[in-house]
Amino acid sequence: MNPLLALQEQGQSLWFDFIVKSLITSGELARQVKEDGVRGVTSNPAIFEKAIAGTSEYAEAINMLKSDYPDAKGLYEQLAISDIQGAADVLRPVYDETKQGDGYVSLEVSPLLARDTERTLEEARRLFGAVGRENVMIKVPATPEGIPAIEQLISEGININVTLLFAQETYEKVAAAYIGGLEKRVAQGKPVDHVASVASFFISRIDSAIDKILTEKLKSAGPDEKPMLQGLMGKVAIANGKLTYQRYLDIFGNPRWQALADKGARTQRVLWASTSTKNPDYRDVVYVEELIGPDTVNTVPPATVDAFRDHGQV
Repeated sequence: MNPLLALQEQGQSLWFDFIVKSLITSGELARQVKEDGVRGVTSNPAIFEKAIAGTSEYAEAINMLKSDYPDAKGLYEQLAISDIQGAADVLRPVYDETKQGDGYVSLEVSPLLARDTERTLEEARRLFGAVGRENVMIKVPATPEGIPAIEQLISEGININVTLLFAQETYEKVAAAYIGGLEKRVAQGKPVDHVASVASFFISRIDSAIDKILTEKLKSAGPDEKPMLQGLMGKVAIANGKLTYQRYLDIFGNPRWQALADKGARTQRVLWASTSTKNPDYRDVVYVEELIGPDTVNTVPPATVDAFRDHGQV
């Protein structure tokens, strides 16, 4: 069996961390849905920058739109929204078949708004409306200013991908915001069965940071300390993720959550992000293999998808 398809048997959804116009127009995304079990797409401004600046695929659209959208942000949004709509349409059958469990495409609010709650709210509402697809998620960073925005947007029925999570304590605040937003909907007599959210917890970037610290410590470490420090290399990010997953199980296994689940609410799954391997000394699929589990999502960039299809072990 294709190892990518085997992830589904363990309850994990594979999302594709990449977007470019030709992915949709060539039928490649549809092929990945059918053959690799891709069940969602994530994007961010950096991915779109690579797509728009690194290919000639957008030249015609830019020439058509630039008179109406002379500023870079407005032009970028039009190009991004078009791709998001196309990907959402390809993934709509997945959204329907999984009863709104998967089939989502994520579009991020401007990173420049990460410290502004009100403007984050305004932009998230605007982007959600502009895309006009039920299976879109708006990405909002888990900053102190972003968390109240997340709760409010969930209460309005807007699907949210909470991004840039690193600490377990922050994850708990994000989960509480999701639950609080759903409780507001219930109090208003509104349905909660169609509202979806994921908490994007970053992996490899943590090891990149910690390994750098460990490398410095090793330079002056004594013979007794060195084996311990060496044993921590490349281990912290996965351990942090697994402990976060235990918190997920606790939060979404308590009576407070059960009251919402009884009304059709679905859990805010943990999504493993930044799962490409930055250190060439590590196995190139380590951040997929070590984080497979029920009710999780792993959003994987193209090279890691190819590597896992080739030699991944479930």
